[in-house]
Amino acid sequence: MANDNKPMSEIVKRPDWQKLREELKGTWSSDPKGSVKKLRQWLGNIRTCEYVKLRIVMNYLVGTGFRTGRIKHETISQLRADISVEMKRRKYA
Repeated sequence: MANDNKPMSEIVKRPDWQKLREELKGTWSSDPKGSVKKLRQWLGNIRTCEYVKLRIVMNYLVGTGFRTGRIKHETISQLRADISVEMKRRKYA
């Protein structure tokens, strides 16, 4: 679990994540399924991806737009649940 003790502000500086974040801007209201699909593609297999990627996406999905309910869709809820389950599984593995 490398990078686990770094602050989120450092972790999210990854160039691949910054590129994806830019691509996702403004897409949530028109194509939430497509946006979630991009997040899932970036993560790869949730069971085997880097733990830091799980942290980044979970952090993103609890951001203001999602937390306030302005951005919501069942696929978003499902991705959050999937990540949450995997993070717990790794914590107790």
